[in-house]
Amino acid sequence: MRMTVEELRDATCIVCPAQNLPLGQFDVTAKPGSESRYDPEVGCRVNVMTDVPVCVHPYRVGLPPGEYCSAGVPVPAVMREPPAPSRDALEVPSDVTDLEGWIIAVIRAAGPDRIHQALAASEEIANQRFAERDVVVAMRRVLTVELVRQH
Repeated sequence: MRMTVEELRDATCIVCPAQNLPLGQFDVTAKPGSESRYDPEVGCRVNVMTDVPVCVHPYRVGLPPGEYCSAGVPVPAVMREPPAPSRDALEVPSDVTDLEGWIIAVIRAAGPDRIHQALAASEEIANQRFAERDVVVAMRRVLTVELVRQH
């Protein structure tokens, strides 16, 4: 079952092309990196080589990595569960725009039985790298989506 447009917007980063574009009109990569950057003129991340909009959190958008826009890879008709976070997604980000995605990756990797421990650990680690206000904002947004998703 595919997410609704509203669910997709709630589940993705504020710099994700899924905020404004339908599935298939952007590519999905396995993780954030130097090959994608936020383009304020486009309003989302883009691939620096192709200028194609790109989502860098497949486990949030609910699609496996693929060149859906740039190479015309068909969007899977049905996805029962979003892809699991990769090992790379569990590395603490250096950019605050990737903080929500990292927290979600940690929560999903921990599973529903360990969500409370994962939240506490991710908050503690994030506070060592980012401003407290940024951590609180990210945690609030993550909690409003993830707690509902897991119940």
